[in-house]
Amino acid sequence: MPSYKTGFAAFGLAALAACSPSDEAISSECVTGLYGSPGDFVMVTQGSKGPRYGFSDGRVGTVSEDDSFQCRGEGGVEVDGTVLARMPIRVTPSAFESQGVTLAGQLLEPEDASPDTALVVFAHGSEEIGWINSARDPYQMVGRGVSAFVYDKRGTGQSEGEYSQNFPELAEDLVAASETAKALADGRFGRFGLVGLSQGGWIAPLAAERAGADFLFIGYGLVADILEEDAAQVQLEMREGGYDADAMAKAKQLTDVTARLAVSNYKDGLEDLDALREAFKGEPWLGQIKGGFSGVILAMSTEELRTNGIPMFDRLNIDWSLKPMAVMREVAVPQFWALAGEDRDAPTATTLERLLSLRDEGKDIAIRVFPGADHGMWEFKQAEDGSREYTKVTDGFHDLMADWAKGELKPRYGASSVR
Repeated sequence: MPSYKTGFAAFGLAALAACSPSDEAISSECVTGLYGSPGDFVMVTQGSKGPRYGFSDGRVGTVSEDDSFQCRGEGGVEVDGTVLARMPIRVTPSAFESQGVTLAGQLLEPEDASPDTALVVFAHGSEEIGWINSARDPYQMVGRGVSAFVYDKRGTGQSEGEYSQNFPELAEDLVAASETAKALADGRFGRFGLVGLSQGGWIAPLAAERAGADFLFIGYGLVADILEEDAAQVQLEMREGGYDADAMAKAKQLTDVTARLAVSNYKDGLEDLDALREAFKGEPWLGQIKGGFSGVILAMSTEELRTNGIPMFDRLNIDWSLKPMAVMREVAVPQFWALAGEDRDAPTATTLERLLSLRDEGKDIAIRVFPGADHGMWEFKQAEDGSREYTKVTDGFHDLMADWAKGELKPRYGASSVR
């Protein structure tokens, strides 16, 4: 991790003087929260490898893997020998009902939250983990003066129910979360909006009107259905693998068939899949296809698909019928879409084209593209074999998210370009 003194914006003297290394014995306990001062801060959250840190400038790491970062319990955190005091914020845990299921939520507010403070509710991605005390994005908002409500999706973390990727069902949960957030923050918020990240970019537009949102912010999302996303991912894999147009056309034939199989409960297309496997056997790219679901289908025998289907997909209760453009045409509130220019999970070309088309139709849609960023807005170093080592969240992304929530955009956000 870069030195605090050279790689991190200086804190105010009051924040630094609040606690020094000699104040108390260093504790190894890592307390979830924000440290430092508004605008220039570090957060501690919990991850699969233990406590994690994240800076307001996008740098992240795991505490146990970095000797320059030490936790001091309630005494703060120590970064390169400088101790940063814990920032006082208001934390309100909650439990709320949605479609007969009890979900766990948490409202995070700046200490000085007022009727002028923006409030956002997060619709997070497809990950099968809870976000309470874990996700960094809500703390990035609170550290910038925006209140944030986060909840564990059904079947994850502290929430009840079965994990699902049924977008209408998840949109209902988001509406219930919004009602809860506004009730908890009553009298302490002004503008209210939804933030949809990754898969949340499908869910937030579905919930926008019923949630009473004043605005939407979508980060690295798609205006494409699940079938289109899979096909786009496969084409990107082929292009990055250096394969020619003929090979890419053959891969498109395969994803056309896997799409038919997915929507027909693995019934329509089995014979065609067998025929294509035979026609393309020996092609160097055939075993390398991944996509969103095509790689899983191609790795299974026809008989296995016919007999068992794909239990790991079936349990997700996916609604294959959703058409994103139809959903987007029903959204009346202003939207901001932040796209990652090098996104491998959610390739941006089709989404950008459709957003521009919707804007031409009169929709209030602002767009910025962050070049050199992959899914999650991660900057990366790419090896010769095409693998990527992710380094930090790209400059300007969280500033843009917070400023849009506040309704006060600035001219520049990192290296992003306005579209």
